[in-house]
Amino acid sequence: MTLLRRLLRTSEGTIGLAILAALLAAGLLAPVLSPGDPLRIAGRAMLTPFADMSLPLGTDRLGRDVLAGLLYGARTSLAVGIAAAFSAMVLGLLVGMAAGFAGGVIDEALMRIVDAFQIVPGFLLALAFVSVIGVSTPVVVFAIALGAWADPARLARAQVLSIRERDYVAAARVIGMHPAEIAFKEILPNALPPVMALSATIVAGAILTEAALSFLGLGNPNLATWGSMIAEGRSVLRSAAYLSVLPGMALAITVLSVHLFSEGLTKALDSGGGPR
Repeated sequence: MTLLRRLLRTSEGTIGLAILAALLAAGLLAPVLSPGDPLRIAGRAMLTPFADMSLPLGTDRLGRDVLAGLLYGARTSLAVGIAAAFSAMVLGLLVGMAAGFAGGVIDEALMRIVDAFQIVPGFLLALAFVSVIGVSTPVVVFAIALGAWADPARLARAQVLSIRERDYVAAARVIGMHPAEIAFKEILPNALPPVMALSATIVAGAILTEAALSFLGLGNPNLATWGSMIAEGRSVLRSAAYLSVLPGMALAITVLSVHLFSEGLTKALDSGGGPR
């Protein structure tokens, strides 16, 4: 049974995957559903939802289309979240595998670096990094990854320490396999699934961190983001709560769907059996 089939057999995986697919489709189809710049002036300012069906979710204080902001915000949040998670996973896997496979002084040195990064909260690290380097999407992605790679590294190391003592790894050494070949052909495929299950949680954390940075004005000002929309609406929260509530709901639904997907993926991996 394939991983996808096992995932779809769990209610959490099915619901999470369905919502994520809808959000991904909304982000990809944003230029079709709402052509043009989402930050342009689209109509009268502070237009309430459903007052004008050409602007179904109304406009903000500057007259920008709220629906367009939500659609393009989905693209921004998912792109930043996935890119940051991918970067964190790659860095964490490389460091964890190097530490677990090499052992000794290299293991100790790398793990002390991991400990140093785990001491500092990820959001504070990202906040400091963006504040010093400057605001741009690549900087935001790297800053978020910088605060998230330590957990995959520690988990990857633990998996490698367990797997490297197994019979098939010993057999590979006996027949003269190069250490790098053993690491990437024998150890990595079996160490990867538990680490991959962690990726969904990293994506959720990255989306929240990006929204928080945008809320504080440290996101890319040229992109529509849910965090900046929430910040824009906070000054008129009593008279136009929808300006903050709608992007807040979109953010909450996205993070919830990622966590549901993560739960389903974990169950699917567990039902597929452990490493060979």
